[in-house]
Amino acid sequence: MTTENAATSLTKSTMELREKIRAEYPARIRDTWDRDSESLGSRDFSFAPAVGDQAPNFRLPDARGGEAELAELRASGPVVVVFYRGAWCPYCNLQLAAFQAALGDITAAGASLVAISPQTPDSSLTHAERAGLEFHVVSDVGNRVAREYGLVFTQAETSTAVSREVGLELRDFNGDDSHELPAASTFVISRDGTVLFVSISGDYRWRVGPEEVLAVLTASE
Repeated sequence: MTTENAATSLTKSTMELREKIRAEYPARIRDTWDRDSESLGSRDFSFAPAVGDQAPNFRLPDARGGEAELAELRASGPVVVVFYRGAWCPYCNLQLAAFQAALGDITAAGASLVAISPQTPDSSLTHAERAGLEFHVVSDVGNRVAREYGLVFTQAETSTAVSREVGLELRDFNGDDSHELPAASTFVISRDGTVLFVSISGDYRWRVGPEEVLAVLTASE
């Protein structure tokens, strides 16, 4: 599944959020974000793992201490891996809140959930606590793992400029000035490491939610 080729369980919510954002910001700023997100929607992410591929392993620091390793997690069942841009992204927050609300169903299906962003551990901890996220929230500082998954892009200078105007500095969250981010993506990975489902949201305003993931988990039981 790729960007904007189908309605999802989060389409209504993301469309409502889009209208809210358009009402809150001047046309120049919101139109810049829209143009850049549309451009990202046509970006080539074909280097990402596809269904049937083996998912690259990772071991990353968890926001609450310790580490989360894909190989260890999938030893107990399938793993849902969500790459998100950061706590500053309202679409990411909407998606993660939906997964939190469905966490009981995901756990009941025998799966675990990991959310990965390039934020520093401190930023990830703050996000997890404020949003009440009870799954693994891990830090991929420098986008090392996201790069292995073929998801990294550099934020457009136009978006960087207008985001700075409204007080958003990526370095405050990520600890560097690279302006690199992962495409918002969701993977379902089986016990043996095989990718069962992929959704890559180049246009970050479009997301899949827990219903799509639960359908895959149910079918793989």
